[in-house]
Amino acid sequence: MAATRRPRALAAAIATAAALGATAFTLPALAAGVPAAAPAAPGAPKLELKDGTLDWGLKESFRRYVTGIAAGTISATEGATQATGNGPFTFTNGTGTYDPATHNVATDFDGGVRFSSAAHGFDIRIADVKLVTEGTGGAIQADVSLNGTTQDDIDLAEIDLTGIRPETGAGTMVFKDIPARLTADGAKAFNGMYAAGTELDKATLAVAYSTGGTPTPTPTPTPTEPQPSPTPTATVPTGAPTGGTTPTPTAPVGEAPPAAEDVTIVDGDLDWGVKESFRSYVTGPIAKGRVELSGGATRSGAAYRFSGGTGTFDADTGTLSASFAGTVRFLGHEEAGEYVLDLGLSGLRVEVKDGRGTLVADVRAKDRETHKVTTFKGLTFATLDLPAGGPVAKDGVVTLSGVPATLTADGTKAFGGMYPAGTALDTLTLAVALDDDAELPGGGGDSGGTGGDSGTTGSTTGGSTGGTAGGGTVGGAGSLASTGALASTGSEIPAGTLLSAAGAVAAAGAAVVFAAKRRRAPQEETA
Repeated sequence: MAATRRPRALAAAIATAAALGATAFTLPALAAGVPAAAPAAPGAPKLELKDGTLDWGLKESFRRYVTGIAAGTISATEGATQATGNGPFTFTNGTGTYDPATHNVATDFDGGVRFSSAAHGFDIRIADVKLVTEGTGGAIQADVSLNGTTQDDIDLAEIDLTGIRPETGAGTMVFKDIPARLTADGAKAFNGMYAAGTELDKATLAVAYSTGGTPTPTPTPTPTEPQPSPTPTATVPTGAPTGGTTPTPTAPVGEAPPAAEDVTIVDGDLDWGVKESFRSYVTGPIAKGRVELSGGATRSGAAYRFSGGTGTFDADTGTLSASFAGTVRFLGHEEAGEYVLDLGLSGLRVEVKDGRGTLVADVRAKDRETHKVTTFKGLTFATLDLPAGGPVAKDGVVTLSGVPATLTADGTKAFGGMYPAGTALDTLTLAVALDDDAELPGGGGDSGGTGGDSGTTGSTTGGSTGGTAGGGTVGGAGSLASTGALASTGSEIPAGTLLSAAGAVAAAGAAVVFAAKRRRAPQEETA
């Protein structure tokens, strides 16, 4: 068991419950600045916690990865259960104590979970789950075994009780949706595939308590005679105002202003990295693949640049239709000279109308099981969260910078359903010129060559990754075969990301930079 904690936030709620001894009561706002109850006198009996459950899925994208690309299995044992549809886990029979003298709280649960994949060479077991708190924070602890090597009682995840208010009644308390993040020890348990601080699934804790005594009745307030309140009165004017006439607006005499016309886009760039954790997964030690760019697409910092923008823009309505040249193709999981993972995106088009934005793409995707290739033309791939005012033109250039993009239901087809609709993608940036004399923003487009994708991957295809993806460290110290360690892939990566393909690292928006207006020749990038 880890070192003793001083769980004042949760303890304050439990102490209040014990003091009131009621089946329904109002608890102090946990982690909202309400101090815990003062320590009781030495020797005060401990409060028993029983019949507890902890609902926690660890990381949804990791579960998808294990049963998806990794073709592995997930099993809940020894009292733990898993919700249908590859859902979260429930650890049961929670017992523990609250010490009013020290405010120490500890709850232990039955059950374990095992994640294993013979194809990707990993076996992770999580057991002996505990939950402790300290102030407004705390930890979920567990014994974690990675390919036979076990770490006992580590702080697997840190929890945050800030603003969490328990639901109470009939001697129970339920703390819903407690945020959890991977700890440094937790990151080690997964061989550094996720960085410390990676966001995990939220947890829900339910406990029953026993005060060990007879409830003290709560005094009932004596009702007082209500006093009549003066009713304000107001004089409401009626009728039309007098003393003048209401002017009737008249249309200006003369010609009506000319109707707005669409302005033709003569050039433009779109900078977008698709999804950082997906890129890291493809080129990392699990998929051991590469990224190919062609047709006018080039590297641009942490993203890809699609050039040769064409289309139209209406400044009055903010309507934009901008198409870009270039293809990006992701290849991974080579088997008998053929890549099982094969996804190509081309024909990218940004549409803005009535304040709404979408990203459209032509998609070529291979089914990972049947190996059948399917093509989708003009697929609405992502919705765009446009800035207030939408796209604007200045000095003959229309720009949108750092726009958040979210995967659509149709867009999930590109990943074979491995990512659910609503998954955050990389942000995108575009700049389009409305006349030949306008200059697109300058920047650092990379004309090519081979090397690390988005600055996170080593120069060797399929080698170990030493940087970060989506805020998390990916790759570990080498391949699974040489280290016995889990490979990492990045956050919420379509079924292929560890802790979503080893990659369920929360994807951070890709850093985007503009390249000079000049265009570069098509080339292939090996990451």
